[in-house]
Amino acid sequence: MTASAPPDCAAVERYLLDLQDRISEALAEEDGSSAFREDAWERPGGGGGRSRILEDGAVFEKGGINFSHVHGETLPPTASATRPELAGRSFQAMGVSLVMHPRNPYVPTSHMNVRFFIAKKPGSEPVWWFGGGFDLTPYYGFDADVHDWHRAARAACAGFGDADEDAAALHARLKAACDQYFYLKHREEPRGVGGLFFDDFNAWGFERSFAFMRSVAEQYLPAYQAIVQRRKGTPYGERERAFQTYRRGRYVEFNLVYDRGTLFGLQSGGRTESILMSLPPQVSWRYDWRPEPGSEEARLYERYLVPRDWLAVSK
Repeated sequence: MTASAPPDCAAVERYLLDLQDRISEALAEEDGSSAFREDAWERPGGGGGRSRILEDGAVFEKGGINFSHVHGETLPPTASATRPELAGRSFQAMGVSLVMHPRNPYVPTSHMNVRFFIAKKPGSEPVWWFGGGFDLTPYYGFDADVHDWHRAARAACAGFGDADEDAAALHARLKAACDQYFYLKHREEPRGVGGLFFDDFNAWGFERSFAFMRSVAEQYLPAYQAIVQRRKGTPYGERERAFQTYRRGRYVEFNLVYDRGTLFGLQSGGRTESILMSLPPQVSWRYDWRPEPGSEEARLYERYLVPRDWLAVSK
């Protein structure tokens, strides 16, 4: 780990609270008809958070933006699964996590999360790391939207990297990590078109690693708002709505089976309502359903739910 100033948990918390405030305000204004309802909560084992939920809006059928800062005497299994040497340490975990489920099927669902962990043991140096990223889940694909989303992901990496890995290589690695993470193995398909994903991130020292987390977080809002504004007025009917609720089922499957944040929250005794706020309000499953060949629904699978270098695709 690169030598640097010791971790400043208070600075991370201040940033995350401000981030939640700014994104909440901007997306409520984007919706125009509904506001986020705040629900402050405390965790019996230590810490708490504030959940903000928007429901039944004009643009967003449901959206949640959570801040949490929890602590405890022992790391949950999901946090130490890849680093068993940390088992038994006390911990603090804080982050902002959001999922926005649009009403219009032509507007994609989006997810963003940034987080900080620190684990301590008497007589040892604290072990800390950042994690997070953002990803996009369209129901009907548009090259321009996906291109711009990945351009924002590349911009988040600009100015970072080191002698062993420049910014372009960093972006390529974190894009690949996102594609790998947001993959439904039991369906053999990705959840969406990806973005960025990073975890156990501390090699640059605290200050620069924190700066990178902020860079990722700051790219989310302008990138997603531009897509929302571009697509929210697109006419749609029952067919598009039915496909949207069907594809939302994949979102539910991923979050309940694979998502580390969901598993960490449940295992650490977090607030269940806040942890599961990411689930969409209306979902459907159809037995062995297949899209009609040549349809826009089939095009989602054929063009968008496949590995692709979107920055090499002309808008």
